[in-house]
Amino acid sequence: MADVTFKGIGDVLKLLPTATVIVYEVLNPIVTNTGACHVGHKIATGILLGLCALSTFTDSYVGADGKVKYGLVTPRGLLPFNDDDGSNAAAAGGGTRDLSRYKLRFADFVHATFAVAVFAGVSLLADANTVTCFYPSLKEQQKIVVMALPPLVGAAAGVLFVVWPSTRHGIGYPPPRPETTALASQQ
Repeated sequence: MADVTFKGIGDVLKLLPTATVIVYEVLNPIVTNTGACHVGHKIATGILLGLCALSTFTDSYVGADGKVKYGLVTPRGLLPFNDDDGSNAAAAGGGTRDLSRYKLRFADFVHATFAVAVFAGVSLLADANTVTCFYPSLKEQQKIVVMALPPLVGAAAGVLFVVWPSTRHGIGYPPPRPETTALASQQ
């Protein structure tokens, strides 16, 4: 029973955009001008939010050199950010890895929708700089609703992530290495 529970918690942690939230929290005071923002700051914040949302469509694999490679998931397969070892050549018939098996699927959109909902809930509704920037005239009753919404969205997404876990290993969550590689590195 404990193994199932820990696996479920691991699936939730893998899908929640923790690395993305950290990046956003570091850059947020800069792009929102610590809550005192103008139109340019709002546009920069929107671009940052869009880039963070795009990170939900990433995956990774272990290259021929044993290093973890990351890429963007597309309808045709994985588009590597850095393909120095020629792994992408497998699609053309001469390489070591077929990246077309990493194609974008309907489940990716479902998971991305909920991950973005959690991220938006945390960043747009619970972050003081963003709230001050985008919603400067919130009343006290509205603030209570805004503060209660992110945990509700997170709980709903958490249930979905446990029931239907994703097989993607995006940025911050590298794929497991083959057992032979792990054993060889211990010797």
